[in-house]
Amino acid sequence: MQVPVLNTGRLVLGPLGEAHFDAIAAFYASDRSRHVGGPKTRDQAWRQLACEIGHWTLKGYGRFAVTEAATGAFVGNVGAWCPEGWPEPEIGWDLMDGSEGKGYATEAARAVRDWCYGTLGWTTAISFVDPQNPASAAVARRLGCILDGMHDLVGHGPVQVWRHPAPGRVSEAAE
Repeated sequence: MQVPVLNTGRLVLGPLGEAHFDAIAAFYASDRSRHVGGPKTRDQAWRQLACEIGHWTLKGYGRFAVTEAATGAFVGNVGAWCPEGWPEPEIGWDLMDGSEGKGYATEAARAVRDWCYGTLGWTTAISFVDPQNPASAAVARRLGCILDGMHDLVGHGPVQVWRHPAPGRVSEAAE
């Protein structure tokens, strides 16, 4: 599966790979990962990265490595995700330490959503947010999402379900 490259004003979204592993392992070793199933050991982080890369082969879509266009710095992984146990496709975001508060998650998730709607033909998407992660809920709100209830997510427990606006309503719902 050829992973596309998406460009925004400040970011490049491309394939995840081994070059991103040390940063991902550091993310999963930190308390920051508690909202997305962590902390994880280094070998568990390796398996998570392999899972994310393999998702592209199994589903034809997945999460992207997000880098700053100006510097090439890896700032996170954002993308479409629907592994076994998920009730429907999700757009998710994880930012590496020091990359939060710059609008990267919103900018990258918007590009991914546009790609999912335009290229994959999705008519809806959700984002799961840990109720203890107000920064992630704020990203969902900036994307025009509405809180659509709670879900007991496999391996994560109770999470908020944020519903993205439908393709024809994206521009009027976003910030």
